[in-house]
Amino acid sequence: MNRRQWLTRSTAATSAAVPWLASAGPALARPRPPGEGPLKITDIKTVLTAPANIRLVVVKVLTSEPGLYGLGCATFTQRARAVQTAVDQYLRPFLLGKDPLAIEDTWQSAFVSSYWRNGPVLGNALSGVDMALWDILGKRANLPVYQLLGGKCRKAVDTYRHATGQTFEEVEKAARALIAQGQRHVRVQVAVPGQSTYGAVAPNPKENPEAGANDRPQVWEPRAYVRTVPKLFEHLRKQLGDEVELLHDVHERVPPILGMQLAKDLEQFKLFFLEDPFSPEDIGYFEKLRPQTSTPIAMGELFNNPNEWVGLVSGRLIDFIRIHMSQVGGLTMARKVAALCEFFGVRTAWHGPGDVSPVGHAANVHLDLATPNFGIQEARLFTPAERDVFPGCPELKDGYYWANDKPGLGIDLDEAAAAKFPIRDDPPFDYRWGNVRRKDGTVVKP
Repeated sequence: MNRRQWLTRSTAATSAAVPWLASAGPALARPRPPGEGPLKITDIKTVLTAPANIRLVVVKVLTSEPGLYGLGCATFTQRARAVQTAVDQYLRPFLLGKDPLAIEDTWQSAFVSSYWRNGPVLGNALSGVDMALWDILGKRANLPVYQLLGGKCRKAVDTYRHATGQTFEEVEKAARALIAQGQRHVRVQVAVPGQSTYGAVAPNPKENPEAGANDRPQVWEPRAYVRTVPKLFEHLRKQLGDEVELLHDVHERVPPILGMQLAKDLEQFKLFFLEDPFSPEDIGYFEKLRPQTSTPIAMGELFNNPNEWVGLVSGRLIDFIRIHMSQVGGLTMARKVAALCEFFGVRTAWHGPGDVSPVGHAANVHLDLATPNFGIQEARLFTPAERDVFPGCPELKDGYYWANDKPGLGIDLDEAAAAKFPIRDDPPFDYRWGNVRRKDGTVVKP
């Protein structure tokens, strides 16, 4: 028996013993023909698109195997073009010709390739490549990514969505609408009159045509907000009862001592979690907060550096990790964070608003399915335009995200459709974060 006959017989025997391998196609079920050579990265490119009027950055990694490519989310919507430059001008030439299946080695080498690291621009650039490599691995193995991560721990992913309003009654109405759609977890935010309140919808421009997007008040005073929020929860608990799980996001906007007071004042209303009571610069206060209240705490949306979360997790000072997956470098880092959290009773609640691309949402869902210490997933309904640009978006039904079982992340990119939604460099509120101030002119953190 010559070598070719032996390889053919061995492949057939293995395929019979492992049924999915037989359907895996040429990528795995056959030996590579002589002269074909090892699999390599042949090109990397960024696609910037805004089908929901939010700037998204998606990375496409192509390989030497015809038709085999992967997609990753690199969305840093506030600095989209900086991420595009980092990918196109720096990571692309660094990674061309390398093995796309060597995911961990690629992550580690790209991570230190800029010397300085753990920043949001380079983290997102690295994430775009990293998620794409996991997508490629899944396609080549003919398996969804959640199987590569150890398989499902649950059938679907429980989610929460946002209810906002100018008044308590408007928030209640929005929450009831979500509950009617099957949501069991609802984040509630209400406006503080005359202030630029995070998470509250701006007045309807149709009702006030003179009020343009940039006319939204930019003044913020924390004490009025800290007085208002407990009253909102008192109203909602009376009207909605105790069955619905309620969440709230402080968004780091108050001084730490007021954040501590708010967490204590909300304890009686049994929140599912209170998010970001402190800024990343003030994480030392979590050690002071823990003995004072049993309100569950979520933190991490603005984290970039492991030194920001390792101590909070190992000290059991937070209850949910809220990392924006692409900020920290993608799926490779996020799965390590989830594993760390498991040993300290911290649950995952990955960041998932509109400035996470559908590709990023798909990556969140695959990790959620395979994570034993999953907590909750922030979710949104994708617009028709998003579904056209990104065929295979996770399905939101009865309050759960459902992943399809296609190989890889199960999502694709229609580049022709994406080109119909070019990003703008001056969308409404583009620079609002640095322009929210107190009455005396002091800049307020976002």
